[in-house]
Amino acid sequence: MLSRLSSLSLNAVRSIHVPSPVANIRPEFTKLFINNEWVNAKSGRTFETFNPATGEKITDVAEADKADVDIAVKITVDYRLQAAQDAFRLGSRWRTMDAADRGRLLNRLADLMERDRAILASLETLDNGKPYAIAYMADLHLSIACLRYYAGWADKNHGKTIPIAGDYFSYTRHEPIGVCGQIIPWNFPLLMQAWKLGPALAMGNTVVMKVAEQTPLSALHVASLVKEAGFPEGVVNVLAGYGHTAGQAISSHMGVDKVAFTGSTEVGKLVMKSAAESNIKKVTLELGGKSPNIIFADADINTAVQLANHGLFFNQGQCCCAGSRTFVEGKIYDEFVARSKEAAEKAVIGNPFDPKTTQGPQVDGNQVETILKYINEGKKEGAQLVTGGKKVEGRGHFVAPTVFAGVNDQMKIAQEEIFGPVMSIIRFDDEKDLIEKANNTIYGLAAGVVTKDIERALHIANNIRAGSVWVNCYDVFDAAAPFGGYKQSGIGRELGEYGLQAYTEVKSVTIKVPQKNS
Repeated sequence: MLSRLSSLSLNAVRSIHVPSPVANIRPEFTKLFINNEWVNAKSGRTFETFNPATGEKITDVAEADKADVDIAVKITVDYRLQAAQDAFRLGSRWRTMDAADRGRLLNRLADLMERDRAILASLETLDNGKPYAIAYMADLHLSIACLRYYAGWADKNHGKTIPIAGDYFSYTRHEPIGVCGQIIPWNFPLLMQAWKLGPALAMGNTVVMKVAEQTPLSALHVASLVKEAGFPEGVVNVLAGYGHTAGQAISSHMGVDKVAFTGSTEVGKLVMKSAAESNIKKVTLELGGKSPNIIFADADINTAVQLANHGLFFNQGQCCCAGSRTFVEGKIYDEFVARSKEAAEKAVIGNPFDPKTTQGPQVDGNQVETILKYINEGKKEGAQLVTGGKKVEGRGHFVAPTVFAGVNDQMKIAQEEIFGPVMSIIRFDDEKDLIEKANNTIYGLAAGVVTKDIERALHIANNIRAGSVWVNCYDVFDAAAPFGGYKQSGIGRELGEYGLQAYTEVKSVTIKVPQKNS
């Protein structure tokens, strides 16, 4: 059940016992984590982080900028810190550590996250707004599982001997890239941190990570566990700060060998440009999406409505792979719209620490404004607002679950990423141009198909231009299955064995020998 948790309905999650959250939790770690030490930003500046459910300030967090990135990447006299570059030097404790021991450290970190699971879930809910039960059972479970998965890979990714022509012995080595800059988003702070740290550390790299300014608290707590787990100084450095300062400094830093970014396509282009204009550092990008979820008339309609509802409204609609273009066959279109309205209106919106809550707030007021702007665009372009379409009155950044019918695939709400609880239901009456319409987007992150016809499902899955296709399910994640996008949804893959490729260099070594024998 746990391995499928991310695809469960919210009701199913609530049926599993979840321990109480940490009451009135206050964050313990708010400084920059560099070289296994907690330090203030060199500028002395801090920024405020807020509870999106109430709008109230939680605490002040040290604000990293270029000077702090410099410190985290290389040796500096001012701080007398030997950070990521020094940790990666030849002969360092990290570079000479056995691969199996790197795996043991990752497993130890996973153990500590398991120990602090309620603390981390409480911080995630406080800072991000997602329901505590979801944070505990989905985000924490998947984060811990990811670290354990890559712990197992630490001593199993290796080179080959190659029978080249002539009297030569040739082999390959899989070597770590070096200092990896990693920039993670606010929608799944813990999970994205695990997706980045797991493969990078398993392969022996060092990390300078920038966490989102909206949600720094849970990632900083994990940084404290990195030290407790026994990782050497400088191997993992975690900085909170803004994208245009700290993020830009990482992307353009001459001492960073690789950058991994998860976020919007717009910012991903800036990261790629900075990486190219500096030292042509290696880049992996996991970017936006506008994913088609195709519902055929032969599907069980109750299941189809549930899957579509989960695929769009999970995490308040703040998912890069949300099934936000819901294609429904004409024979069941009206019934599907009516039932989707009922399902959306059953959402329990409110305090994310309340176990009855199924939908928490959006991450901040800016996100609410963006969502409402798109809702207004949908109405202007002639889409039928079936339910929702407004901000929930009261404190916090809540938006009512919104369903549009009569959506044309050329409308903005069907083409542009909204990143909120807005479902667009598009009718189709035959399969003639269905795949072409489903692929008619600049994105290619994910897709869904719901049908009892396996041949039809395979035909669509094999022809949709998307990195992940879910058949008769949605949002099923496992650390072993790769994730990433086609087109403007990104470059490279995270998770699975494929995710290791982004954190290794392949070196070919050829040696002259007196005589080669088979």
